[in-house]
Amino acid sequence: MAGLLDGKVALITGASTGIGRATAQVFAREGAKVAVADVNVEGAEETVRLIKDAGGDAIFIQTDVSQAADTEAMVKTVVETYGRLDCAFNNAGIEGDFVPTPDYPEATWDRVIGINLKGVWLSMKAEIQQMLSQGGGAIVNTASVAGLQGIAAGSAYVAAKHGVVGLTKTAALEYAKAGIRVNAVCPGAVDTPMLKRAFEKVPEMAEGIGAAEPVGRLAQPSEIGEAVAWLCSEAASFVTGHPMAVDGGYVAQ
Repeated sequence: MAGLLDGKVALITGASTGIGRATAQVFAREGAKVAVADVNVEGAEETVRLIKDAGGDAIFIQTDVSQAADTEAMVKTVVETYGRLDCAFNNAGIEGDFVPTPDYPEATWDRVIGINLKGVWLSMKAEIQQMLSQGGGAIVNTASVAGLQGIAAGSAYVAAKHGVVGLTKTAALEYAKAGIRVNAVCPGAVDTPMLKRAFEKVPEMAEGIGAAEPVGRLAQPSEIGEAVAWLCSEAASFVTGHPMAVDGGYVAQ
C-alpha cells in the first residue's frame, strides 16, 4: 500500500528533536525522502540514523534558519541531492523567556523573532522560488496555540507565532494559483525537550498543563507529525491558508 508521501522530497527544519524529529520519521514512513535541517549536528544526525535504520532515505543539512545564506544553501542542497523539493516543514523554533512584557530582554526578543518568525520567512523565500520553478509544492509552518491566542509572560514567542500565522495566510493567497499550498500547524502542549526546558524556567507551568488540555494529556510529537504529513499530502489538495490547531481542543474552550 502506497504511503501518503510516496516519491516526495521533503525538507524539515528543527528536525534534531521533538516535533521535527517525529515528523521526519512520519514522512519517511509515508514514503518521502527527507532532508533534516538543524543547527544541532548531533541531534540531527541521530534523526537521520533513525530514519535510515527504519529503511528510509535521509540526509542532514546543518542550517541556521535565521541566516539567509544558510536557508538558500539548504534548499540548494536538497535539490542537488534529490532533484526537487515537494514538501517543506518550517519547524525550527525556540521558547525564549517567560517574563512580563516590560521585563523581556531585548537580546532574547531578537533571537526568538529571528528564529521563530524570520527563520520561517527566510526558509519560505528559498522554498517558494524552487517550488515555482518546478510547478508546485506544499509548505507547512509551525505556529502554536500561542499564534491563535495570547499567553501571559510569553511576548516574543506569542508575537512570533502570530506572525507565522499571518505569514502563512499571506503566502497561501499569493501562490494559490501557482500550485503551492501553504498551511500552519498550531500545536498545544507537546511532550518535547522544549516544553521540558520551559518547565525548568517556570516550574509552576508544569502543574496541570496536561489537565488544561480538554483531552487531559500532553500531545506526543508524532501526533503533530501525522497532521503535517496530511497537510503536505494530496489528501489535503484543497487546503491552503489554514492554521490547523492540533491541541486536544485547547483553543475551543
